[in-house]
Amino acid sequence: MSYPAGRHFLQIPGPTNVPDSVLRAMSAQTIDHRGPEFAALGRQVLEAVKPVFGTSGPVVIYPASGTGAWEAALVNTLSAGDRVLCFETGHFAGLWQEMAGRLGLAVDFVPGDWRHGADPAVVAERLAADTGHAIKAVCVVHNETSTGVTSRIPDVRAAIDAAAHPALLLVDTISSLGSIDYRHEQWGVDVTVAGSQKGLMLPPGLSFNAVSDKALAAYRTADLPKSFWDWGPILAANERGFFPYTPATNLLYGLREALRLLQAEGLQQVFERHRRHAAATRAAVRGWGLEVLCADEREYSGSLTAVLMPETHDADKVRAIILDRFNMSLGAGLGRLAGRVFRIGHLGDFNDLSLAGTLAGVQMGLMLAGVPIDARGLNAALELLQTP
Repeated sequence: MSYPAGRHFLQIPGPTNVPDSVLRAMSAQTIDHRGPEFAALGRQVLEAVKPVFGTSGPVVIYPASGTGAWEAALVNTLSAGDRVLCFETGHFAGLWQEMAGRLGLAVDFVPGDWRHGADPAVVAERLAADTGHAIKAVCVVHNETSTGVTSRIPDVRAAIDAAAHPALLLVDTISSLGSIDYRHEQWGVDVTVAGSQKGLMLPPGLSFNAVSDKALAAYRTADLPKSFWDWGPILAANERGFFPYTPATNLLYGLREALRLLQAEGLQQVFERHRRHAAATRAAVRGWGLEVLCADEREYSGSLTAVLMPETHDADKVRAIILDRFNMSLGAGLGRLAGRVFRIGHLGDFNDLSLAGTLAGVQMGLMLAGVPIDARGLNAALELLQTP
């Protein structure tokens, strides 16, 4: 392709397309981050972000990627040698547990097949056996970006409660917040981790910890080293709308606008839009005769769909053809799934016509790569999209 006319289709599962009004908001002049205008901005976004998490409690905002918010969740609540229960639901769940080990925590890592979410029955079993309450936290990735599998957090919470265990529940919502129904308070989550570059429709650069009262109590005795990630100075400064470091002012402008867009559409409508687009994508995949990686329909992701390729075909070859011929980026298979799957992101600022174009590009790319598919797959998605 000598010149890629038209817009680039960024259909990876994050970073996502940034709405024009968010881009315009971020283009404003930077202001004094110690002045009254910034204090008003800070108080506004710190309050407006709470409904997206489903919380009335504090949400800490960092100028960092989601990896930073992972570390913040651990170091603010745990002490050296504490045991944490983690689940191998995919590539990113594995990275989080590796971080926990490097921080000096003892990790009980439950292996998985990358096609299922965290098993609530295993949570109940492990915690019931832990009569001495050595396990201090359960870490779960809500929506595993590498696999398109959504763990059932309410069921995990119910399992913890059934075991009458005091462990904290730490949940990564980096690829689900603002796309898939999530309720920090109602589901009894203690720390929710999130990032700016997916359902919040911003560029990378902001990350979040929503914090429960129980997590704040744990913070008071946690002895893992922390400085930049320390909740205490941040929450104290937040009371006046400020931060204890130079904040990402222009990203906060964008966050304010992105939150306005989510509020204007309505969160339930946002979740329904994502659910519908995910269903249409799965209809296309099955119509092509291919397999959705997620093996449990209760755990289908509203944010992305990972497509399992036939054994004799390379997913990366398909992705390369689609990028070259149609100027569209799809997500690669990560870790053990490299070359075996490609991932279609359908989250963020996205509508029916965008999805139709995305799936048309995928279908054409599969055919050009010589993958044996049924060309009626696209029609299956279009029929669903035409249904009111």
